[in-house]
Amino acid sequence: MAYVIRKIKQKDITQVQDVAKTTWNATYEGIIPAEVQENFLKSAYNEDRMKQRIDSTTLYVAEVEGTVVGFANFSPVRENGKVELGAIYLYPEHQGKGIGSALVNAGIKDLDGVNEIYINVEKDNKIGKTFYEAKGFEVVKEFDDDFDGHILKTVRMVLKV
Repeated sequence: MAYVIRKIKQKDITQVQDVAKTTWNATYEGIIPAEVQENFLKSAYNEDRMKQRIDSTTLYVAEVEGTVVGFANFSPVRENGKVELGAIYLYPEHQGKGIGSALVNAGIKDLDGVNEIYINVEKDNKIGKTFYEAKGFEVVKEFDDDFDGHILKTVRMVLKV
């Protein structure tokens, strides 16, 4: 199946919001209470936040047959070449087809001076952790994260590029 990786456009916002919601609900069911998920999604992916992301970060979308099926959001590169991969989500039916790798590679290729990509992943998010490990990310540390009153076991990982 052919896909296109490109930078987000204003018209993609609604589709990106749907990818975030659908993927969050599928990934974190049984890990994060539904109410906590909804609160997070409303604050992190509302119109204003999406416009901020477009203006101040690098956000790539993956498109299949004209529909956005995934996205990856990178922070600006810091002076020491470090960047945060704040989010990478793909509809479950599009996972395992190389699209997530293509999204990560777009950031590696396009972001000037990047030499380390950092991510935080929930310890029980097996799909995410397996993906990052397969890409060569290594665990830096583990910590407890107070996520809207719900304690998450978080794993911080890095990929040296």
